[in-house]
Amino acid sequence: MSFINDPITFLAEWITQFLGGFLPEAWVTFIVTLLGVIITASFGLVFVIFLIWLERKIAARFQDRLGPNRAGPFGLLQTFADIVKLITKEDVIPEKADKLTFNIAPILSVVAVLLIWAVVPFAPGWIGTDLNVGVLYIAAVGSFGILSILMAGWSSNNKYALLGAFRAVAQLISYEVPMLVTLMVPVLLARSMGMMTMVESQDLWFIFLAPISAIIFLVSSIAEVGRTPFDLIEAESEIVAGYHTEYTGMKFGLFFAAEFLHAFTIGVLFAIFFLGGWRGPGAEQFRLLGVVYLMLKGLLGYFVVMWVRSTLPRIRIDHMLAFNWKFLTPLSLALLVMTAILDKVFGDTALRFPVLLAGNGSVLLVTWLALRWTSRRHTKERRVFKKRPVAKPA
Repeated sequence: MSFINDPITFLAEWITQFLGGFLPEAWVTFIVTLLGVIITASFGLVFVIFLIWLERKIAARFQDRLGPNRAGPFGLLQTFADIVKLITKEDVIPEKADKLTFNIAPILSVVAVLLIWAVVPFAPGWIGTDLNVGVLYIAAVGSFGILSILMAGWSSNNKYALLGAFRAVAQLISYEVPMLVTLMVPVLLARSMGMMTMVESQDLWFIFLAPISAIIFLVSSIAEVGRTPFDLIEAESEIVAGYHTEYTGMKFGLFFAAEFLHAFTIGVLFAIFFLGGWRGPGAEQFRLLGVVYLMLKGLLGYFVVMWVRSTLPRIRIDHMLAFNWKFLTPLSLALLVMTAILDKVFGDTALRFPVLLAGNGSVLLVTWLALRWTSRRHTKERRVFKKRPVAKPA
């Protein structure tokens, strides 16, 4: 194995041979695995610095502003200045807070996102742990973020923080339902929950076989992060700042970093499930190309997340929950049943692509007709209500 074709495997084998001369095999395996964990986690924590700068610049372009432009060329050092500011700020802990839980919550919010990267296939053979239930693992560790929010709001001993935590948990648990249901669609198409198998099965990207499921997954994932227009968990005009009202300094910075890294992780997962992951010309021969393809596809999904955040206004909490339970959840269940039936019947034939695409179009048409009928019924009811005679007082 040459360094140019597969540098990670080449370095791992070299370190294994070097350490194997004077350490037991179990220790060598542990050290190599630990190095892989440190490199992957460090990549996520360092890359988030670039993501913060990138989102600020793109949001500025959307909103006709300049964005960061003072600290360093193109404002590249602005994020580093913010990090220094957060580190040097006073760390304030409320007197009556549960200090242990209060301090663990921001760490858990970052760890919940970093754990997802353990099963991300960066290139052929480049994956932390190739679990055969990788999708189930992502669903499980993603719930740690919800737990960290509840811990932060409850341990602060602040009514605004607790209210923000309750609102956040209601939102995040609700939107996990359509997100997990739509995740079953690529699992059905790939016939596996393994992340590497998921990518290798996409000779044709799954977004062409299940376009509506891909959109629902992206929308519900945006709500899962709490990005606009679903940012009710940080509604400053209503609940100060939500669950992290009492956090200062780098503890607040950890929540901040976790949000940006989670948003990019959504883009990467979207690329893996629906855009072929690392697959591309030359990726199997030169594995660094696979990493480049995955990052570019992940940035494409992240750009959509930034686009939505910079464009749409915040919606009301009741509208947001109604949109999930009355629209996204039934639609995702219908898509799952339709995909399961059609892929079972036509999965091994040349008709798989046109039939599944036609099935998605049929579900979309039925949904549009149902929404149109519902809208007309509500409009008619409002007109009847307005025409009712008002009873005059005796």
